[in-house]
Amino acid sequence: MILTRRSALTGIGLAGLNLTSFAPALARGERVRAAGNPIIPGRGVCDPQIRVWDGEAWLYATHDADPAAKGFVMRDWQVWCSRNLIDWRHAGTLRPEQTYWGKPSDQCWATDAARKDGRYYLYFSRGPKEIGVVVADHPAGPWRDPIGKPLIAEGLVKTEARDPGILQDADGANYIVFGTFQYFVARLGENMVSLAEPPRPLKVEKAIGPYAKGLTDDKPFLHRRGDFYYLSWGSYYAIGRSPYGPFETQGSVLSTATTDPELRLVRPGARYDLLNYDRHGSFFELNGQWYFACNDQATPGATEHYRNSVISYVHYRADGTIAPVRLDTVGVGQYDARRGIAAADFFDARGGAVAHRGGDTFALDLSPGGFARYPDVRGVTPALTILADGPLEIRRGNARGRVLGRGNGRVALAGAGVTEDLCLVNAGSAPVRVGRLSFEDA
Repeated sequence: MILTRRSALTGIGLAGLNLTSFAPALARGERVRAAGNPIIPGRGVCDPQIRVWDGEAWLYATHDADPAAKGFVMRDWQVWCSRNLIDWRHAGTLRPEQTYWGKPSDQCWATDAARKDGRYYLYFSRGPKEIGVVVADHPAGPWRDPIGKPLIAEGLVKTEARDPGILQDADGANYIVFGTFQYFVARLGENMVSLAEPPRPLKVEKAIGPYAKGLTDDKPFLHRRGDFYYLSWGSYYAIGRSPYGPFETQGSVLSTATTDPELRLVRPGARYDLLNYDRHGSFFELNGQWYFACNDQATPGATEHYRNSVISYVHYRADGTIAPVRLDTVGVGQYDARRGIAAADFFDARGGAVAHRGGDTFALDLSPGGFARYPDVRGVTPALTILADGPLEIRRGNARGRVLGRGNGRVALAGAGVTEDLCLVNAGSAPVRVGRLSFEDA
């Protein structure tokens, strides 16, 4: 018997669907400005996989179609894009009729995407059974099915063949990881629509997940940073030295201590870890900053079968492990001055990098002339205290913007508004380490 995620969640199934209360269809090009987390609320945009191409974030997502559903009703896959992680545009939709599937379905499950030689590849789950692939000349399509059959067929491996994740390694090799509780990985062919080898099982040492010790979850994902490969499932992760493993489990990137109460699911009588349940997370890098994107079903209007997506900053300790992420309602790419700003949580930096200070503390190292941007800071007050060990300029918008203040301690921001796009510039001739920006009344 193959243990599936559905069999692990007793009582959660497709029975009792309300097929008369579907949310309105989205028009292509529709725009949403995120006021924080979740990023695209109330649209059923979930299972986020974000890829960055040419400085733009492309969100490949599944789509919960019915706010009142008692089971998963997912009729298409959606593509959204953003340059600032705040303003999102619905760029396209892939429907099962456009694939070898050839007909409508309620089981358009998790997906991922890749780019190679100017073409874009979208890998999708045909429910829990198999994985297909489509190709396009644009990140949002239009898509065509290049092989007319599954890339990974049902029965190829001893697990549900679904939930693909794509790793594009530094040496040019491309890998697909997939599976439910038992994960498999295979190198993709040069054409990106075939397997170059039979799938290999991945060994996960000291496995843990939201259900029990020794049991992982669905939706595996691979990413690389430096010499380490990270295999993640939901909000848990393990570290290895090869895409083939073995991987040693480290735990979850989420913690109740660093998660806003509004983003913690409460369900009386639940038999599983609700903080980490159904997160379907993935990692991506933009402008020198790392991020974690995952599901949310705690915010108003969301349910177990009508979910949202949230994003948080990710910081890696010196030993390669990941510090607990701060998952809050402010989100990313925008800031609340009343909470202060961790300098390591920049949106963009040149000549700057996150520095691990020990434990779960991080700072920003700026080389001479280097800068870091913090756009859309709300609640700015005239007085700013900067925890830094050298001279800084605070400029409006970018490194060439108008100077609002100078110093490496308490600074008066001349002419600053309540909402500002702030840029920190190293104004000295030596590196500067910046820890935190705190705003207060003048």
